[in-house]
Amino acid sequence: MSPDPTVAAVTGQPPERLRLLAVHAHPDDESSKGAASMARYAQEGVEVLVVSCTGGERGDILNPALAEELAGVEDLSEVRRAEMARAAQILGVQHRWLGFVDSGLPEGDPLPPVPEGSFAAIPLQEAAAALVAVVREFRPHVITTYDENGGYPHPDHMRTHEISMIAYESAGDPDAFPGTGEPWPPRKLYYHLTFHKARLEALDAAARSSGLDSPFQEWLANWEDKPEDADRLTTRVPCGDWFEARDAALLAHATQVDPNGRWFAVPLDVQRAAWDTEDFQLARSRVATVIGADGLEHDLFSGLRVPQSDASAAAG
Repeated sequence: MSPDPTVAAVTGQPPERLRLLAVHAHPDDESSKGAASMARYAQEGVEVLVVSCTGGERGDILNPALAEELAGVEDLSEVRRAEMARAAQILGVQHRWLGFVDSGLPEGDPLPPVPEGSFAAIPLQEAAAALVAVVREFRPHVITTYDENGGYPHPDHMRTHEISMIAYESAGDPDAFPGTGEPWPPRKLYYHLTFHKARLEALDAAARSSGLDSPFQEWLANWEDKPEDADRLTTRVPCGDWFEARDAALLAHATQVDPNGRWFAVPLDVQRAAWDTEDFQLARSRVATVIGADGLEHDLFSGLRVPQSDASAAAG
């Protein structure tokens, strides 16, 4: 990966600094999906902005050590805001709240409707307009988000996918979403592919060969293979050196993460040896990307970077 975080601009103008927008449903999602990649890019000079669509107001306390301490707290929003601020600081990224209310995860059969006024219940175009405004202000070259299934079927994750696709397609259209800023067409959009089978199998095998109890065996035993998943992996971003930052950011969301849980059960050196990348599916692109000998990309900004010699000439 080139250390020069610049992208081609209008002829005769200095190259632009690269910008990455990561769109997530709740605080803590950014630290479990794509965090090491963001930390790497931020350290290399890319501007990285995380958008949290909701405040996570309806999230449960998943850390047993905090369950009793916070049992009487009815509104966790301020707690989660502080956690998010700490995680962003650890990763070296900017952060923005989109301002919508957590829909919660419906339970029951049949599933009840999501609460009135929550993120998944408000009109789609209203939610999308807020993200379009962020895109037009921040002007990202690359957007990361969730696939059409939301990564898992949480209504806020699926709504995050929907508004991300609308923002990618519409932010550059001067006739779309008037009053939300000057048009800006992002160049590429990726889906997170964090929990795909090949990665889990590699981590499972590495854990067991190291004499550890694998936290992935039950997950894999219940895995449902889907034909459409075979070609999803398009991009592997090397970022093993930033796994410590990823885990520290995830632990900063103390209400949401059990520090003794499976996410931390496999030592980082074992993880790095088994699978030292974070993975993505290139879902939309307006540029020709750079494919490696293995048939994959290895940079979210492939096809966008200015060669070092060209960047130096433009700067001079």
